Amino acid sequence: MDEVLIELDVEELEEGGYLATSKVLPGLVAHGRTIAETMEIAEDVARRLIESYVEHGDPLPFPVPPARTRTTTLRVPVAVPR
Repeated sequence: MDEVLIELDVEELEEGGYLATSKVLPGLVAHGRTIAETMEIAEDVARRLIESYVEHGDPLPFPVPPARTRTTTLRVPVAVPR
């Protein structure tokens, strides 16, 4: 399963707590007492929204980077006799 980073806008509310929304994932709204709690709720909401897009066969509203490969090309020095 790949991961993407979703940008959130978090604002402190006058009545206390924080509200997180996202311009790249419409429908993401999360409210918590602390920033940490708000972020945790936002992550869960984002996961559920994305699952809904996939279940309904809808394209995601943001680009998903290509899957990472497990192959890495390295160069190592090797002595060669003359």
